[in-house]
Amino acid sequence: MNYDPAFVPYPSTRYPVYAREGMVASSSPQASAAGLEALRQGGNAIDAAVAAAATLTVTEPSANGIGSDAFALVWSEGKLYGLNASGKAPLNTSIEKIKADYGNTEIMPIYGWAPVMVPGAPKAWAKLAERFGKLPLKKSMEKAIHYAREGYPLTANLPGYFKRAGEIYKSQGKRIFDEWFKTFLPGSNAPSPGDMLVLENHARTLEAIAETKSDDF
Repeated sequence: MNYDPAFVPYPSTRYPVYAREGMVASSSPQASAAGLEALRQGGNAIDAAVAAAATLTVTEPSANGIGSDAFALVWSEGKLYGLNASGKAPLNTSIEKIKADYGNTEIMPIYGWAPVMVPGAPKAWAKLAERFGKLPLKKSMEKAIHYAREGYPLTANLPGYFKRAGEIYKSQGKRIFDEWFKTFLPGSNAPSPGDMLVLENHARTLEAIAETKSDDF
């Protein structure tokens, strides 16, 4: 194969990146930095992945969340392992209850608490760290907690996502979104690119996760 790394025929110019002792690629510079920090602390690829994943819940909250599913394929010591950490439905949820609350609907509601599942991601991070990582989960999650508590500058696209979500949630007319508005659109004002976003409640949640063993979830 004749490969030329300097050949960039498209309007968006992105050159290949080379590294000597490790590389972390994500859609957030802070998440990539968190993964690299885990490697510098003596961690392996699993520790870096956990660090980056936890940070993405802070720096890309419109696309990643603590309350999400998680899946992983891990190659370790010549064997392939798979992890399915998809969350279950809450114990007190039923088809009858959802129909009663949402007007006898025949489809799963999109907004509100009804479609929310028991989060699978936190246990996935803990289980991966315990089984395959070299660092304690608390160490891998330090940067995510730091960015949540100290804040980080919003990227160019995040304010637009917040504004769009706010319009949708406002149209629902439900109080369950009040905390979301307080966090991401305080005073109903959309932030601007470069504004600092501080997520203190998020930081406390991540701290609690970092102190928990996988069997405790």
